[in-house]
Amino acid sequence: MSGKLLKSGLIVSAMTLVSRVLGLVRDVVVARLMGDGAAADVFFFANKIPNFLRRLFAEGAFAQAFIPVLTEVHHQDDKKELREFVAKVSGTLGAIVFIVSLVGVVASPVLAALFGTGWFIEYLNDGPDGQKFELASAMLKITFPYLAFISLTGLSGAILNTLNKFAVAAFTPVLLNVCIIGFAIWMAPSMTQPAFALAWGVFVGGVVQLGFQLPFLWRAGLLVKPRWGWHDPNVVKVRKLMIPALFGVSVGQLNLLFDTFIASFLATGSISWLYYSDRLLEFPLGLFGIAIATVILPTLSRNHVAKDPAAFSGNMDWSVRMVSALGLPAAVGLAFMAEPILTVIFQRGAFTAETAKMASYSLTAYAFGLWFFMLVKVLAPGFYSRQDTKTPVKFGIWCMASNMVFNLIFAVPYGYIGLAIATSLSAALNAGLLYGQLHRIGVYKLTGKSVIFLVRTILACAVMAWTIVYFDRGDGFYALSLAAQIQHVGLTIGAAAATFVIVMLLLGTRPAHFKASGG
Repeated sequence: MSGKLLKSGLIVSAMTLVSRVLGLVRDVVVARLMGDGAAADVFFFANKIPNFLRRLFAEGAFAQAFIPVLTEVHHQDDKKELREFVAKVSGTLGAIVFIVSLVGVVASPVLAALFGTGWFIEYLNDGPDGQKFELASAMLKITFPYLAFISLTGLSGAILNTLNKFAVAAFTPVLLNVCIIGFAIWMAPSMTQPAFALAWGVFVGGVVQLGFQLPFLWRAGLLVKPRWGWHDPNVVKVRKLMIPALFGVSVGQLNLLFDTFIASFLATGSISWLYYSDRLLEFPLGLFGIAIATVILPTLSRNHVAKDPAAFSGNMDWSVRMVSALGLPAAVGLAFMAEPILTVIFQRGAFTAETAKMASYSLTAYAFGLWFFMLVKVLAPGFYSRQDTKTPVKFGIWCMASNMVFNLIFAVPYGYIGLAIATSLSAALNAGLLYGQLHRIGVYKLTGKSVIFLVRTILACAVMAWTIVYFDRGDGFYALSLAAQIQHVGLTIGAAAATFVIVMLLLGTRPAHFKASGG
């Protein structure tokens, strides 16, 4: 099983790499077009709200509730029942997200006032930032329908992942990036407000992503006519699992929206600085953390159905080692090279050196939480695969409350940087609570093999950090040409990565450490 897990993880990572690279290209295009101005703040805001609901209905709560039940039905080897289950789930989910999308379009001014309260107050008082509220209301009408299309795309991807067809779902986000880039290049120049072109790119991207996955569902024999199935026993089981999962996933997303709410009271550019730094954080998080979490949930669900606790624990241990080996050095690299990386990737057009500097502060704060974000991604499936969605919810509520407290503590003296600090601290708390409970109920305990592996990884990261500091050119870096800056950043990353690998090997790390001990 470990070989299959590793292969599946590599496939998802490879597809995700293509998506993330194009995502960076998309962000470079957006940064050059809008920088950190008012229009950029509004676009990122208008894109965040439907993305928040997408995490609830598609990738997050729904997948966590749907995949374990789908695994059970698939395990019975009854194709007719499987097709009926997919038809009723797709019909029920589709109807719900269509209604929610329609309400979101009609109520866009209310949503803009609710989550962008600072802008709404400016609008009521005829302040200079009042235009942001008007722009956000109009833009939400375009971006909100994306929710319906991406939710059904998430359903399709969950089905394909359960059938071990991971590459399709992992590649799909590439198409969204292509659409946004295309609209930014060809449509934005002809518009009075270029941000609207990006909003239309999001809308079309949702349609294209769903259309891309349908042929693969048809080939698998699971492209069925949607039917309403609210009272179907398996749909009821998904609903019961999804309700607490909705709260669990919404905790993290509500924290992000709460950050946006606070940022609407801060200086213009705050939302953009957080967005650009978050985008760089999402690169390793998606490439490693989410990729491993994607393959581990169906595997753990099969281990649970087969009543194989040794394999379950072994696969959990494998996932922790993998995110540690990849996440810790990525966190160190982002923390110590935040400004040079942001400068090389984004600094052109409307994205200035000052924008890079401001975004680097929040990126450094986010980077210290990267490993914990990844751990949450792989520890939570330890509960969801056992059809326990209530425990992560309970911990999530505690973390949401703590994040709000952290926001109040750190946002006053540090502004938007304090919001990033609070997010990292709440992620650390969440990871600690999840692992503590898994340990307490005897489901998973970190093995001695993994403890030694973690110690080696931390030591290798310390030497890697010293290497980055050694290569640091200080202010001389900004006097270099763009080509020289790219060369310097590339050499520094290469030297740091080589140092990490060499030290890991010298400390005794071997290929066996990347195999699941439970089979």
